[in-house]
Amino acid sequence: MVSFGAPTERSRRAVPFRIPAVAAIALAAALAPRTPASAQPYPDHPVRIIVPIGPGGAYDQVGRLVANRLSQQVGQTFFVENRTGAGTLVGTQAAAAAPADGYTLMIGGLSNIVFNFALYQKVPYDLEDFVPIALVYTFPYVLVARNELPETTVAEIISYARQSPSKLTSAHAGIGSGQQIVGAAFMKLTKTTIVEVPYRTTQAAYPDLIAGRVDIMFDSVAAALPFIAARKVRGVAVLAPQRHRSLPNVPTMTEAGLKGLDVESWIGLFAPTGTPAEILGRLRQETRLAAVDLKDQFEKSGGEFMQMAPADTDKFIKAEFDLWTRVIRDAGIRLD
Repeated sequence: MVSFGAPTERSRRAVPFRIPAVAAIALAAALAPRTPASAQPYPDHPVRIIVPIGPGGAYDQVGRLVANRLSQQVGQTFFVENRTGAGTLVGTQAAAAAPADGYTLMIGGLSNIVFNFALYQKVPYDLEDFVPIALVYTFPYVLVARNELPETTVAEIISYARQSPSKLTSAHAGIGSGQQIVGAAFMKLTKTTIVEVPYRTTQAAYPDLIAGRVDIMFDSVAAALPFIAARKVRGVAVLAPQRHRSLPNVPTMTEAGLKGLDVESWIGLFAPTGTPAEILGRLRQETRLAAVDLKDQFEKSGGEFMQMAPADTDKFIKAEFDLWTRVIRDAGIRLD
């Protein structure tokens, strides 16, 4: 800050008339203390939200809903950037390497915040590279199948896969995606061998599933619901303790005879560690408000509104990390 001393007696005598009003305003502006750039109200330019999965999936849907709502609330643009590759590794690494200034945020969930550390020996980022802003959305997975698949129940699919190893095909959204992990856990639990067919996104897989070029897929209810509702694919079983309100005629995995495969995922907004506390505070406040406003849209999409205090969020993520690391390693699922 530039400071100016009081005028001397000589300088007072040297001014025989008043300064014109316009000149006085200009002089006052010139002499006013400068506000450092870092003290400008946040945010003073657009904020990028990295989604480490391609368009169309639950991460992308939630990211865009939250970005749009934050833009409306804050009066500044929040926009989604899909950064795909190596499952969720590429986009998550990009977010970890971004400046911790509040202008690059990330959509995170089970896949990139938890699964990857159990799946890979070397992950190009650390869990400590991120701080949660808020968890906002939770959803179960659902097993879907092409309409013409002769096997219509979980028991029939398992029986066929055991009798004809590597004949059944399962689509997923790429190496390390939640869809792949759930599918791998299904094979491990049922002692079956199913051919994996990777796509860049689950949305890219649906045309082949609808056309019958692949047989099944594990996907989020949020992403699968429109296709099930339009009867383009068939819902076989929901991976949750109870039936989903949007799919009342689809049994749970337990009801279908397979216990131990309940998978309810979650999604939230994260910032690089080191983001200033005042910016985190603003983001947490605005994101909580956004999530409340989006509650109905979240539920219509097939998910559930989710909200908890920051301290509880940290504990929840740690518990999920411990749980899924044990599950994945006990199942012997590795991707490197």
